[in-house]
Amino acid sequence: MRMDYSQTTFALGAVALDGCPRDSVAEIAFAGRSNAGKSSAINAICRQSRLARTSKTPGRTQMLNFFSVPGAEGRYLVDLPGYGYAKVPLEVKERWQREMRRYLEGREPLRGIVLLSDIRHPLKEFDRQMIDWAQGAGLPLHLLLTKADKLKRNPAHNVMAAVRRELSGRGALEAQLFSATAGIGLEQIRERLDSWLEPPPH
Repeated sequence: MRMDYSQTTFALGAVALDGCPRDSVAEIAFAGRSNAGKSSAINAICRQSRLARTSKTPGRTQMLNFFSVPGAEGRYLVDLPGYGYAKVPLEVKERWQREMRRYLEGREPLRGIVLLSDIRHPLKEFDRQMIDWAQGAGLPLHLLLTKADKLKRNPAHNVMAAVRRELSGRGALEAQLFSATAGIGLEQIRERLDSWLEPPPH
């Protein structure tokens, strides 16, 4: 089933698990360090420029932001709080981390995780933590090696090959090259989202 992401709209923001949409039947969470380009990726995937808030100050996303995908009732893309560079008190970061873990491990409609990692600095501590959480929750994870346009073709493919080798045997986990600005990998990730959001057969 092909989704029309260009008509995706902001639904709501939740600061905790009990604020998530009650009508949800399928969700895909976007996670990554604060400078990995999550908001830019969501905007590019949805062919919109200002759907998800982007900022030159990393860490602006401080809640679970839900975006409703049209033509598929109760289906959402979820922008999780960025992690790493946000200039906020430690207790706030710890609360984000606690709520993210509760969401990832306890949210029944969650179908998969899109993890974004800068191809120039892949698989930092937070990325590995997210992979571990996904494995623990039995969730498939799709890794976007972002800003792929910053490297030449061969070095970019070499990084992807190294990442895939490191992650082999880690469950339902795939990796791809991605660039929101250059349009690299957009159709590939849209197809993955389609497969996760597709309604189950009756």
